[in-house]
Parts: sequence; C-alpha cells; structure tokens
Amino acid sequence: MYYSQQGFAGAAGRRYAAVHAGSRIESATPHGLVKILFDELLLAMDASALAQDQQDQAKANDKHARAMAIVHALETSLDFERGGDIAIGLAQIYREARRLMLLSVQNRTSAETRKARAIVGEIADAWAKIG
Repeated sequence: MYYSQQGFAGAAGRRYAAVHAGSRIESATPHGLVKILFDELLLAMDASALAQDQQDQAKANDKHARAMAIVHALETSLDFERGGDIAIGLAQIYREARRLMLLSVQNRTSAETRKARAIVGEIADAWAKIG
C-alpha cells in the first residue's frame, strides 16, 4: 500500500475540505465571501499562534503567510469611496493586525499574533451579526 491509513485519511480530509470550501465560495453572497475570509483568517491566526507555541516554525510561517495574504485581501477589497470613515477605520485595523503579526514573527512568540487575532475577531463577530 502506498499510503498509510492515517496519511490516506488526512489526504481525503483535505480534499473534502477543499470541495466544501469551493462550494461555500460559489454560493456565497458578497457579504458571505467576506465572512469566509474572516473565518479563514481567524483559523490561520490560531494555527500560527499554536505552531509558534509548539516551536514549529515551518508551520507557523506557513499559517502566518496565509493570514497575511487574507488581511491584505480584506484591506484591498475596501471601497473607500462608498465606505468613507468605516473603510478608513477598517484599513487602520488591518494595518495594525499586520504590524502585530510581523512583530510576532520577528519575536518568535505568539503574543502579538493573539493580539491581532483579538482585534480581527471583534470585526469578524460584528460582520457576522450584520449578515
């Protein structure tokens, strides 16, 4: 057998998750797409912090890069013309989250990632409530 039971189950789980995520994205409204980004961002931040705590630098870096890409996507999708002060405020929050996450990588600790997660978590909760 080419795959171990555990390896096969893990690969199957990843394929299922990818299909599930794809179907969620295809059927999502614009509001729902942002919620999906928030959900994925919080998962990536949690995984990055946990990996940092476990001193698994490779996984921490991978999840950190994913989180940073999502924060960038959220920030670049803001409509400053129609969003006005709210869009400006969100951009400032996203920049602060990015700054904290960069500090976390530099310091090799999870503390700043957890602070960034708390900040973004508040926005994600508010976003979920308006949907």
